[in-house]
Amino acid sequence: MKYIRYQKDDKIHIGVINPGNTTITPLEYDTIFDAIENESDVKAKIESLHDYDIVKLSDVKILPVCTPSKVVCVGLNYTDHAEELNMNLPDEPLLFIKPSTAVIGDHDTIIYPDSSKQLDYEGELGVVILDKTKDTDDATSHIAGYTVVNDVTARDLQQKDGQWTRAKSFDTFAPIGPVISTDIDPMTLNITTSVNGEIKQASNTSNMIFSPRKLVEYVSKIMTLNPGDIIATGTPPGVGQLHVGDKVSVTIEDIGTLENTVKKIIKS
Repeated sequence: MKYIRYQKDDKIHIGVINPGNTTITPLEYDTIFDAIENESDVKAKIESLHDYDIVKLSDVKILPVCTPSKVVCVGLNYTDHAEELNMNLPDEPLLFIKPSTAVIGDHDTIIYPDSSKQLDYEGELGVVILDKTKDTDDATSHIAGYTVVNDVTARDLQQKDGQWTRAKSFDTFAPIGPVISTDIDPMTLNITTSVNGEIKQASNTSNMIFSPRKLVEYVSKIMTLNPGDIIATGTPPGVGQLHVGDKVSVTIEDIGTLENTVKKIIKS
């Protein structure tokens, strides 16, 4: 199922995307995670719906699928990306963190910071954490589902600083969404990134070095993962540059497309 968080009539709602991807079934739960934990009830409700119970997707503002306390990101986690860079495969995941203030949703604006001259896209599969998770050896029960992430990066600042915090942490540098998808195999998904309609990245999650399950277990032994936290599982080959005015789209099979436009704030 595809769960969505959205705003309508100045109120925040959650729902499920219906077949055809043009309408939403509203759900009476406080969070998406409550709905996922009661998915059998959700399915029963959808089967009993009438047309007047649904909401048009075009009539709402899509919000970030969750409000993570942190986004834990993984560097160099695709074999084809390592080959592209002529780098050895890592023995352990390489981790860094994006702050919650970097998170934006589908169709929100990526702001190009004045301090950077090279802004890059990195399309990624995101693992959404269901509940408080620490020191687990059974990640499956702690995964709510999967979403799409764009790990936006100020590449010149990353190279200048020698560490990644500033380059990865600007406001708007963590687009996520548009949905959390459950009941899918995260290791068989086609993933593409396009800029202004031109495909720049194309791979499959089967090329991951560390699986989502292994990543959740690894990260949980370092830090506590909270409900709604996201692990961004790394990017495939083809990372490249964004410019002001570009429209960047990351599409993952069985999840959907995350689309954002790049803008610069004009200061008076």
